[in-house]
Amino acid sequence: MQTVNIRQLKNNPSTALAAARADDVVVVMNRDQPQALLVDLERLGVPDLPAVRVALAVSLFRGGAVSAGFAARVAGLPLGEMLTLLSSQGLALTGEGPGVADDALADMREARHWLAGGAGKA
Repeated sequence: MQTVNIRQLKNNPSTALAAARADDVVVVMNRDQPQALLVDLERLGVPDLPAVRVALAVSLFRGGAVSAGFAARVAGLPLGEMLTLLSSQGLALTGEGPGVADDALADMREARHWLAGGAGKA
């Protein structure tokens, strides 16, 4: 197990992620107090990691933390499949608030790219 402080994490996140991949867990310290844990999802040993990624993506989208396009990337799904999944969960695919218009435009660009045959190339 390794520890990293907030400043180190901010300055070089790839080092902390590599340590999580190699050592199982990295403790993130904030003012000499443990604040968070970094755990590489591959090392958790869950039997169906792709399903965990999809569940995480849906949860992040439901909470308004990410756009549908970003959720699709987290889930490892094409945008069209992610939109279908979110819709089947009864989630509104549009919303209000800061950044929603920008996210919607980015999602539309990604959908156009996908529809033009660029699926899987992004």
